[in-house]
Amino acid sequence: MIIRPMIRNNLCLNSHPKGCALAVKRQIDYVQTHLAGGISPEKLRAGAAAGTPKLALVVGCSTGYGLASRITAGFGYGAATVGVSLEKPGSAAKPGTPGFYNNLAFDAEALQAGLPARTLEGDAFSDALKAEAVAAVKGIAVAAKIPPKIDLIIYSLASPVRTDPKDGVMYRSVVKPIGNAYSGKTVDMMTGKIRAVCVEPAGEDEIAATVKVMGGEDWELWIDTLDKAGVLSPAMRTVAYTYIGPEISWPIYKNGTIGRAKEDLERAGKAIRRRFSNTRGGAWVSVNKALVTRASAVIPIIPFYVSCLFKVMKEKLLHEGCIEQMARLFRDRLYIDAAYSDPAEVPVDSEGRIRLDDWEMRADVQRETAAAMDIAVEENIFTFTDVAGFKHDFLEAHGFDVPGVDYEAGVDPSGI
Repeated sequence: MIIRPMIRNNLCLNSHPKGCALAVKRQIDYVQTHLAGGISPEKLRAGAAAGTPKLALVVGCSTGYGLASRITAGFGYGAATVGVSLEKPGSAAKPGTPGFYNNLAFDAEALQAGLPARTLEGDAFSDALKAEAVAAVKGIAVAAKIPPKIDLIIYSLASPVRTDPKDGVMYRSVVKPIGNAYSGKTVDMMTGKIRAVCVEPAGEDEIAATVKVMGGEDWELWIDTLDKAGVLSPAMRTVAYTYIGPEISWPIYKNGTIGRAKEDLERAGKAIRRRFSNTRGGAWVSVNKALVTRASAVIPIIPFYVSCLFKVMKEKLLHEGCIEQMARLFRDRLYIDAAYSDPAEVPVDSEGRIRLDDWEMRADVQRETAAAMDIAVEENIFTFTDVAGFKHDFLEAHGFDVPGVDYEAGVDPSGI
């Protein structure tokens, strides 16, 4: 089958297995060059400092920051990893989701490298999947010849819906403002066309549902389950991800339904941190930079802002993708020498958050990005913004526009 991208309103409806696999391989190459230096997983595990991860669980492992986190833990630090995600497999007649191919590629690369890894497909919100993860952790520990004690948990779920295992009710998140309607610009990355959008405010039920799906409750349930099963290291470290962004995006993001959910995520992080404060454990919410994801492409203002931001950050040599961000999180925050034995040494802001958006939020970057947003119109959008870069990153996230892939060659969509 020859697979070409199917784009509708900034949504990509398919993916390419070979492109996804090569993109994963290049992320692995990056961390092996910048963190591990090509050292084998066995030597990494044998010689790693006491505070670096040996056994990591990544909830939401298949795309974006979750995938990059798993790659960094495994190929950058030699950790055995268990990944959890819910993806649609490919078949002979239809491509699977990008995350399906990413997981296949990660597993294949880990096997070739001799790196213990197990990927679970299922509903991460369910009790059954949590129990399956406990069993997988014990099994992977045997394979890695290490104690069955998780010392790193990455919580990076991006599901739009959640079925509560307690009552069976399905909750659906929304991206809406709170209180007042929101009007702003968005850009079609395929054509460069700019249009105005208006989003009506969320109702109380929609706000509550978004918090239920994207807040911190399930993160806490994962910690509870793993702790009760006896598979948590006393010095466990756990991180969840959030975004704050510039004030121009706050009505639809920080002060909207997503922001309300992220406030609950921060609440959960603080509660987990208090719970493990006496055992050298730690929990953080990491505020990451704006990136192109399958979700961000359809959030009003974000594509336009990101396109302007990318141009500025690339000109200043400050631009990072998911893998560069996660390498910096591990190397310069979570596992700096001073923090090996004392999580209080992890650099944080006044709210206890890790800030990887520090380069994005620099005054000069924000000033120049705002200026570009003021002058960019359809006639000059490819001059004053990086819509082309946004488009590339979006396509690459689905396995398209990856250099080195022959997109005219037929592929088997059931695998890689």
